[in-house]
Amino acid sequence: MSQADADALHVPVLAERCLELLAPAVAGAGAVLVDATLGMGGHSEAALRRFPELRVVGIDRDPRALELAGERLAPFAERFTALRATYDHIDDVAGDVGTGGKVQGVLMDLGVSSLQLDDAARGFAYAQDAPLDMRMDQTGGATAADLLAEADEAELRRILREYGEEKFAGRIAAGIVRRRAEAPLRRTSELVEIVRESVPHAARRRGGNPAKRTFQALRIAVNGELDLLERALPRAVEALAVDGRIVVESYHSLEDRAVKNVLARGARSSAPTGLPVEPESHRPYLELLTRGAEEADEDERTRNPRAASVRLRAARRVRPTPDHLLPPSSRRRYAA
Repeated sequence: MSQADADALHVPVLAERCLELLAPAVAGAGAVLVDATLGMGGHSEAALRRFPELRVVGIDRDPRALELAGERLAPFAERFTALRATYDHIDDVAGDVGTGGKVQGVLMDLGVSSLQLDDAARGFAYAQDAPLDMRMDQTGGATAADLLAEADEAELRRILREYGEEKFAGRIAAGIVRRRAEAPLRRTSELVEIVRESVPHAARRRGGNPAKRTFQALRIAVNGELDLLERALPRAVEALAVDGRIVVESYHSLEDRAVKNVLARGARSSAPTGLPVEPESHRPYLELLTRGAEEADEDERTRNPRAASVRLRAARRVRPTPDHLLPPSSRRRYAA
């Protein structure tokens, strides 16, 4: 994929709304924004253009994404830094680049990136035949083919039900086990065929491609996405300076639920019920900036089909987190 192709493909979702929410924190001199899911750099480019004094640090685990984003953002080289890391290292990153170890903004655009989804060879797309890979970082780790070969039927059923919310998880898992007894599963088309054979005819006619949820579930499992998100969200909040802001875009209910829980926890008192006076140490440390999860309007969905399922939430840091609510720090350093 050329740089021009990458720029054309990647239209950042709800970019204007993200910048509007971040602006009060990142518009001033010395502000640092961590784009925790850099991808091809669309959100970072928009922020660097809008805020001429802003410094952006982009994190991504995908070497190809870092390469393309670096080329795209070369005009901003003095204000942009790219780091190869998973975003659960955001506290390490903030400690290295922020003032006093804190930054003014954090942006997370979760899920599979445009680069990964549109490159058929990566195996993320059920509509195109490709190797069953699905790794966001192709330099190591188990592939989707490895998972399908090694997981037992009960584990496959759990993955499909929990991560894909697939109501026919049992049938699909059994179909995978039967097929792999004949030959290893290597191609996305083989998996799509198994799903189609496993799902009742009536269910195939509604809700789009019946393999969509299975591919989502395997992608999440291969990349440890939900475990990563559960670790990263509290650390992202801790990376924020007071008055700093976090904006998170998620694309399925499991992601959005995790985001909602972390932000809501910070926005309510941690004091036991019934106390006559709320202790200072138990006051909320976040202020919610969105009423529930915001969705894209029809104009945005028409311009950018990837916005169809987005859910956006944001919060402002109002005070330090009480010691008794602090998350554990990351235990290993990112690869600088």
